[in-house]
Amino acid sequence: MSLKDFLKYQAKTSPNPIGLEVSKAKGSYLFDLNGKKYLDFVAGISVCSLGHRHPKVIKAIKKQLKKFLHVMVYGEYVQIPSVNLCKKLAGFLPKKLNVTFLTNSGTEAIEGAMKLAKRYTKKSNFIAAKNSYHGSTQGALSLLGVENQKKGYGPLLPKVNFIDFNNNEDLFKIDNTTAAVILETIQGGAGFIVPKKEFLKNVKRKCKEVGALLILDEIQPGIGRTGKMFAFQKYDVEPDILVIGKGLGGGLPIGAFCSSTEIMQKFEYKPSLGHISTFGGNPVISSAALSVLNILETEKIMQKVNEKEKLIRSLLKHSKITKINGTGLMLAIILESQDDVEKLVKESMNRGLILFYLLWNKLAVRITPPLNISNKDIKKGCKIILNILDEMI
Repeated sequence: MSLKDFLKYQAKTSPNPIGLEVSKAKGSYLFDLNGKKYLDFVAGISVCSLGHRHPKVIKAIKKQLKKFLHVMVYGEYVQIPSVNLCKKLAGFLPKKLNVTFLTNSGTEAIEGAMKLAKRYTKKSNFIAAKNSYHGSTQGALSLLGVENQKKGYGPLLPKVNFIDFNNNEDLFKIDNTTAAVILETIQGGAGFIVPKKEFLKNVKRKCKEVGALLILDEIQPGIGRTGKMFAFQKYDVEPDILVIGKGLGGGLPIGAFCSSTEIMQKFEYKPSLGHISTFGGNPVISSAALSVLNILETEKIMQKVNEKEKLIRSLLKHSKITKINGTGLMLAIILESQDDVEKLVKESMNRGLILFYLLWNKLAVRITPPLNISNKDIKKGCKIILNILDEMI
C-alpha cells in the first residue's frame, strides 16, 4: 500500500521512480519492508557521509532534542550548537573564510552566495560552467549548464555566461562586468570531472584581475569525500565564497556558505537583513553537523578515503568499464553504453547493491558510499558489479 500511495500522493520527479520501500537503515545498509538487505554504494547522493544513523550523530541529535528546537529566525538568538558549528568550520578553512551563513540546503546556499557576490562587487554578471549543476531554485537553475534542462522554466536570470570546465582558453569571458565565477570544484552531474592542473588557479587569477569573486560549490565533494575536508584543498586554490551542504548534516538537511568578515558584512547594512532564513542554523541539525565534523576529525576517517579509492579502482577492472572518473570516494564508472548503465543499476538492486545514475553523463554509474564503509563491504559490492558485467558480455 505504501508504494501505491507514494505514486498517488507524493509528487514525483520522473515517470518511473525506483520505488524501494525503506523500512530502516544502519551503517552502510538499507532494509526494505520484507527485510531484504541492500549495501549502499550511493549514501543518499553523498549525503550520509558516515553511513546511516551513526550512533554518535544520533546521540548528538537526542541530546539537543531535550533542550530546545526552533526558537528564533536565523541570526538573532545565540544558539550554541550553531555557533559551535560555524566556529568548527572556520578551523578547517583558510583565515579568509572565517564566517559561515547556515541554510536549509545547498541550493539555498547557492542563492545566498550569488546575492552576496552581487552586493559586494556591485556587479550582476555570472560565469558558470557547461554541464554544471548547482540546484533547482531560480538563481541556481540559471547557472545550470545544460540548456535543455531549463526549458519551460524561463525567464531565468539574465547575464549568465558559460565556459567549458577545464578550458583555459574560455577564461577571456571573465571580464570587468563579472560579479563571480561559480564552479563545482569537481563537476558532479557531468560525470565527476576533476579540474586539470592549474585550471582553478587560472580562474582565480583571472577573477582577481577583473575584480570578480570565485565561488566554489562543494555541496557534494566537500566534508571529506575526496580525502580532504574540502576538495579545493587538493588543488591549491582558495575561493572567495565556499558553498557546502549534503554530507555536512549526517543525513539531515543543511547547507552553508562561507566567506570573509569583510564580504559577509554586506548583508548587515544598506539594507540590513540582506539575507534571512527562518530555519537556517536549526539547533538540532547544527548539533548533527558538528558531530559529523568531530567524528571525521577524531576517528581519522578522511585519511583512509584515498586507500579505499585505490581498492575500488584495483577491483573494478573490466572490459565493460572504459574508465573511472573522480577522486576519493566520489567515483563514477564509465560504461560502454546507456543500456549497460540501466542494466547494471537495476540488476545490482536485485542483488542487494544500491548504485545510481549521474545527471548529465548517461554512461556513468555513481559510486559514493559512506566514507567509513569497510573494505569488506567495498569488496562485496565490487564483486556484485563485476559479476553483472561478466553476464553482459
